[in-house]
Amino acid sequence: MGEQNLNLLASTISLMSEKIIGYLGNIIPYTDTIMVILLIICGIYYSSLTGFVQFRMLKSVFAILTEKNGEQSKEHISPFQALMISTASRVGIGNIAGISYALTTGGAGALFWMWVMAFFGGASAFAESTLAQVYKSKDETGGFKGGPAYYIRKALGSHFFGSFFAFILIITYAYGFNGLQSQTMTSAFKVYYDMFNPGATVGFSSSYWPVVIGIILTIFGAWMFFSHHTKIGKVSSLIVPFMAMAYILLAVIAVLINFDKIPLVIHIVLENAFDFKAIFGGFAGSALVIGIKRGLFSNEAGMGSAPNAAAAALTSHPAKQGIIQAFSVLIDVIVCTSSGFLVLFSMAYLNFHGSNLGDGMPLVQEAMREYYGSFGIHFVTIAIVLFAITSLIGNYYYAQTNVKYLTDSKFVMNLFRITAVAMIFIGSQMNLKLAWSLADLTMAFMATTNIISLLLLGGIVNKVLKDFNSQQKSGLDPHFSASKLGIKNAECWD
Repeated sequence: MGEQNLNLLASTISLMSEKIIGYLGNIIPYTDTIMVILLIICGIYYSSLTGFVQFRMLKSVFAILTEKNGEQSKEHISPFQALMISTASRVGIGNIAGISYALTTGGAGALFWMWVMAFFGGASAFAESTLAQVYKSKDETGGFKGGPAYYIRKALGSHFFGSFFAFILIITYAYGFNGLQSQTMTSAFKVYYDMFNPGATVGFSSSYWPVVIGIILTIFGAWMFFSHHTKIGKVSSLIVPFMAMAYILLAVIAVLINFDKIPLVIHIVLENAFDFKAIFGGFAGSALVIGIKRGLFSNEAGMGSAPNAAAAALTSHPAKQGIIQAFSVLIDVIVCTSSGFLVLFSMAYLNFHGSNLGDGMPLVQEAMREYYGSFGIHFVTIAIVLFAITSLIGNYYYAQTNVKYLTDSKFVMNLFRITAVAMIFIGSQMNLKLAWSLADLTMAFMATTNIISLLLLGGIVNKVLKDFNSQQKSGLDPHFSASKLGIKNAECWD
């Protein structure tokens, strides 16, 4: 395929994207409003019900992560690997480009509402992952599978809504979010295109480079998606801790360099967060809604995604995975805050109005250039590539689990894998606004279905947590028995 044909393909895709964005723009404000209200209710409800378990039980995290289980086999993933898979999906481009995008569209106050979302969202993360462990099933290889689709069917007795959730999660993660991951990773290379082609008559998005990058990323996706599922946990457990720590370290250094600006930045964040005229004058586009939406996309608490990884872990008590996943939200908020401060402390943020930096990734790259020169650009580009790759892996893992829920057909699974790989390429050619809009719409349907089920299952979560606390207080390593607590349809715990 020649350069001219590649450029024509890119232009055609761009035209179609603009039309779809227009249609989605009429729907998303309504779905967003419903989702945000339910998220707030769920986070507050579970924080109150569990006595803020997301903070109270943090002291148990290290012991749970390092515990050894004699039944561990190659078919099982460890609690640490389950944490890394969920963190790989939580800690992704939403923490870099997503935070930047939120600050430029919703204002600095969006960062505050991300903090609020994470504060209460940790309790929702505990609840959904605990339920996923309680109602998990054995898979055909001897490992475990589970997630909201399973607890909706087993605990609430609704096969229809369990299947609906599984279907919408597949659409959200394998196509919506992975399309967005691919698009953002591709856009990270725009800075190099502009650097080496200063007099180019064709912009990066209309050039053949997104197609070339998309093909490379698609080949990697094919290799990972057709590999054994335990490889996903192993790859994530190697990459995620390193990239997250390095990114946080550079952000802390940048903040310390600008230590005198801290009071001013905090003032701007709080002032914008509580601009009630802006909030109620344009609710869907306010700092509150955009902050909560981007916070949810980033930390995924209550969305129903992380439970799919939590269910696969081998552990002695469901509450242990609940605690681990609540901790994962804390990791996410640290990375989010790092990104937010990187941007807010920079001159690039103050000057982004009227420039082409407001799309997310370019703004972060420009901020890093301010602090660290060319090294900053290279580092953040490498970081976004690693974040995107691990997020692609984590997102695919979630979707794959739900395909297994719907069918055991190998033909369907292979067809799903092929289309998931194809979506990586399609996403790399997408318009940014279209990628975010698709992700927002499918996320709203998925989160709403999960949150309603969580609100109906508070009694079981409370019962499991009390059992865990009671055994801990007695000096025991908590072990779970579903029949002892009168919990039905928990076949892996009888």
